Amino acid sequence: MDFAFTKEQLEIQKAVKNFCKGEFSKELAYELDDKHEFPMKLFKKAADLGFIGIAFPEKYSGQGLGSMENTIVVEELCRADSTIGTALALSYFASECLQHFASDELKEKFLPRVAEGKTLSAGAFTEPDHGSDITCMDTTAVKDGDEWVINGTKVFITNGALAGFFTVLVQTDTECQPSHKGISMILVEADRKGVSTADVGKKMGIRSTSTCEVVFKDVRVPSTNLIGEEGRGFYQVLHFFDESRIMIGAQALGIAECAYDRALAYIKEREQFGKKIGQFQVTQHKIADMHTKIELAKLMVYKAAWNFDQGRIDPGLTSMAKMYAARTAVEVADEAIQLLGGYGYITEYEVERIYRDAKITEIYEGTKEIQKNTIASQILGKMK
Repeated sequence: MDFAFTKEQLEIQKAVKNFCKGEFSKELAYELDDKHEFPMKLFKKAADLGFIGIAFPEKYSGQGLGSMENTIVVEELCRADSTIGTALALSYFASECLQHFASDELKEKFLPRVAEGKTLSAGAFTEPDHGSDITCMDTTAVKDGDEWVINGTKVFITNGALAGFFTVLVQTDTECQPSHKGISMILVEADRKGVSTADVGKKMGIRSTSTCEVVFKDVRVPSTNLIGEEGRGFYQVLHFFDESRIMIGAQALGIAECAYDRALAYIKEREQFGKKIGQFQVTQHKIADMHTKIELAKLMVYKAAWNFDQGRIDPGLTSMAKMYAARTAVEVADEAIQLLGGYGYITEYEVERIYRDAKITEIYEGTKEIQKNTIASQILGKMK
């Protein structure tokens, strides 16, 4: 069992670190946080360097790499800055659904746009009345000749106001039982007539991302916009979650390291009672606990990414990795504030913002409670 990165992976890691060092700044992060603004220029620069859609095939402007390489990119982006890094890491959200299931025509049309930094993508899965329950949809798609007519509302949609297209879960068979077997996945361009978005308002964290309610009112799209097979949408999105939860785990891991790095630098410089606070045993124990949690989270996230690249789909493992990394992000960021004391509560010292960015990782892509359900079902199977 080899725990080392390959030469290529080390080069990717170094390239991302250099990009972040040259382009990220505390001032920019707070400006984006205050203005609720997406770092579009950095998105385009990251795409030019090949960091966006790194796992897309080369013919679609990707690099043909895997989940492990994507994990490295996301971790380093978020380690450099939780706010800017998260925005860039989520810029191509749900485009993987096209990569795995869409027709060649849809892939050729949309994937290069994302990988080249020309547009963001979004996954329109969550509904106001269903939340974490995606086994049924109120959003419907009805066949009318060679078109689908879509009606419904989605909520908490990342990149909602900025995306060039949405990957939308819809009920195409309202009579099917169980209902999830009648769910399909359809691509809807953002500029289609009848598509509208509304920002959800001020958020606790990840404020440089757009989070919206998306309404589809008699939206017509060609029948060729169907992603994969009709009635397979539920199973397709489960496959996507097994990949995307690794990415959220990498995001959480990076955020934990972001908070840890700030706290470590602080305790090496801050003096109390005539010596550096890093010399106090209680401080050393806190740092030891933080570092241990990060290393454990890293092992789980890396294993999940490696496992996915071997072609093994393991919902239990991806859920454990996402859940534990998210918990680590929150706990480490909380401890970082504690180590900084009153300064940790002040904007200038960053860790309060990092804490705000950390919390969402326990909520989206399946709450920690949903992850526990998945883990338990993998252990127990179907109990009668």
